[in-house]
Amino acid sequence: MLDFLIAKIHDPKFMTLVMAAIAVAATAYSLITPMFAGDGLAKRMKAVASERERLRQRERERLSKNDRASLRQSPRQLVSKVVTDFNLGKWLAQEAALDKLVMAGYRGQAPYVTFLFFRAVMPIVFLIFSVIYVFLLSNLEYSMPIKIGMCLVATYLGMQAPMIFLKNAIGKRQLSIRRAFPDALDLLLICIESGMSIEVAFRKVSIEIGSQSVALAEEFTLTTAELSYLQDRKVAYENLAKRTGLEGVKSVCLALMQSERYGTPLGQSLRVMAQENRDMRMNEAEKKAAALPPKLTVPMILFFLPVLFVVILGPTGLKVAAMQ
Repeated sequence: MLDFLIAKIHDPKFMTLVMAAIAVAATAYSLITPMFAGDGLAKRMKAVASERERLRQRERERLSKNDRASLRQSPRQLVSKVVTDFNLGKWLAQEAALDKLVMAGYRGQAPYVTFLFFRAVMPIVFLIFSVIYVFLLSNLEYSMPIKIGMCLVATYLGMQAPMIFLKNAIGKRQLSIRRAFPDALDLLLICIESGMSIEVAFRKVSIEIGSQSVALAEEFTLTTAELSYLQDRKVAYENLAKRTGLEGVKSVCLALMQSERYGTPLGQSLRVMAQENRDMRMNEAEKKAAALPPKLTVPMILFFLPVLFVVILGPTGLKVAAMQ
């Protein structure tokens, strides 16, 4: 049975059929999944509400100086036990990873403990699978140092896999925020010029912008909570800039902090920054459009031109073959 599986894995025709089946399944999944996708706004807003309750609880603890239970979500028992028993927080703790988790939308102790768990487990899993494949399943005609090097490369990839996942999550979240942020600034400007306070304006914009960007609505709602419960309002703006990691958001937060400190008018600053963020969004779209022709060159050569030649020269070839 094992020899049969190894032979099938190294059979080009069989592997081609398997890859084609995987491609068809992935295409069908990508087409069907949006039909069953639920609205994530309510779920994210519920999570932000729990974060607001945590802020309220922390301020009450600070005022009363009583030790009370935290409202943060606790990690799974197995994951927490592994992290605690092996003291992974000492060996694998990274301040940058903690900041990246916040930027990706994962807050509290549970995501950090889960990250440490996968940071320790994934290299072992990749090493085991690479050893099984290189030394048992495949018949690779390489020397022993090369096989060991392949296993070490797989282990390194397993070590970097959690960070790659975080980078992808941060990129998707920042893209959603970047696309909706100019419209959110316009709404914020309208609310402020109508006489609303900054807390009410953030709350109103978070409700209206939720249909366009759940991540931005979540950040604005959390900023509203921090403005309400933190002593220094400057910290709330700094936290917003830190959680998003976008230059446009940082400039707006800086303008808000200057307005809080010096009492400068905020309307004109928001109008200028909204236009700047809109120009940045348009420049990014133009940059992607300009980079499209070089990216399409190889796919056109590999897929479009052969089919075009078959369509054009196919009838002629058939006629020539029939004449012979």
